[in-house]
Amino acid sequence: MELDDLFTKEAKKAIKETLDLNDKKSISESFAAQPKKFSLKTDFLSPSNIQNHIELYDNYVQDFNKVSAQLDGVDKSEVNSNNSPFRSLKIDETYNMNAAYLHELYFANVGDGNSRISMDSLSYMRLNRDFGTFDDWQRDFIACGMSSRCGWAVTYLNIYTQSYMNCVIDLHSQNVPVGMYPVIVMDLWQHAYYRDYLKDSSSYMNAMMKQLRWTVIESRFEKADKVLNITRGA
Repeated sequence: MELDDLFTKEAKKAIKETLDLNDKKSISESFAAQPKKFSLKTDFLSPSNIQNHIELYDNYVQDFNKVSAQLDGVDKSEVNSNNSPFRSLKIDETYNMNAAYLHELYFANVGDGNSRISMDSLSYMRLNRDFGTFDDWQRDFIACGMSSRCGWAVTYLNIYTQSYMNCVIDLHSQNVPVGMYPVIVMDLWQHAYYRDYLKDSSSYMNAMMKQLRWTVIESRFEKADKVLNITRGA
């Protein structure tokens, strides 16, 4: 089987599994996302801060669904780059979609009071390989967080460089690298920490780094390596 055929087959399978589609369903423009439930427990964030953050995430999911529904009926015959409802909705779609999924990734990979990573784990070996040392990855990741302008620090697999890299995403949709598969996500919007840390984002990030949920992250690295195998040479 040719690589392109294999990639297409695997991509279709992944999309189908992600959206929970069976053979009798089809993908339309409108997509209704369902907010996930999170029970985030950590000594480094207050319950009120966590609850406010989860409510904000729920709003992003609702707004994404509203935009998706509006796109079904928007006029696509009269579009332009200066002022058109279609353009505005597509931009809002990406913004709210990224906001929802980045929050889900963040909530799932923090809050482990027994956080630990072993040197023989895939996560450790890949970060050690691509950043020189595991400590170098940590320093680079923290630097990304501290340089974010209301946004995110993300460790991701770059399918083009065939390596793991860190990036700074401002807001939810600015400076997002092409070909990224996120494996570690840290929220650096003020709403993530301001109630508990005021403007001290550094203390907040250092605290969250101590409670990264490496069991979840390890699973993401395992999936990312499979993605890498599929896309290698494409």
